[in-house]
Formats: sequence, structure tokens, C-alpha cells
Amino acid sequence: MNKHNILFIGLDTHKEFNEVAYIEDHRGAQPVHFGRVPSSKIAVKKLVRHFEYATLHFVYEAGPCGYWIYRLMSNK
Repeated sequence: MNKHNILFIGLDTHKEFNEVAYIEDHRGAQPVHFGRVPSSKIAVKKLVRHFEYATLHFVYEAGPCGYWIYRLMSNK
């Protein structure tokens, strides 16, 4: 992975955990299943620190379990 790429991180949000996958923004990139992380503020912050990129884009399914993640990241 290149440090200056745009990275799209997909979250399948649940009450107890989040499934995480990511893909780089370039032709031929393959999605990577990162794994399951707990659904807690500490775990999400650790996930963000794991990716040291200039631009991160997070996407999550519409529903009640993902909006707190948006609020957490937008209030940095």
C-alpha cells in the first residue's frame, strides 16, 4: 500500500462488532477483508490509527448502528 493513496474503508455495523474491509483507489485494486473489530469507541479509534493515509473515506450501511461512528470521527 502506498501512503498517499485514497483508501475506502467499508464497515458492516452491528451492535456488538463491525466487519471491516478496505480497497485502495487505483485501477486493478482488490478489496481486502480486514476482519471483525469490537463496536466500541476505543476499537474504532485504533482502526483509524492503523491506516496512516492522507485521505480516508469511511462508508457504512444506513441504520442505527453506524451513525455514532460518523459522529465520533467528525468531532475529532
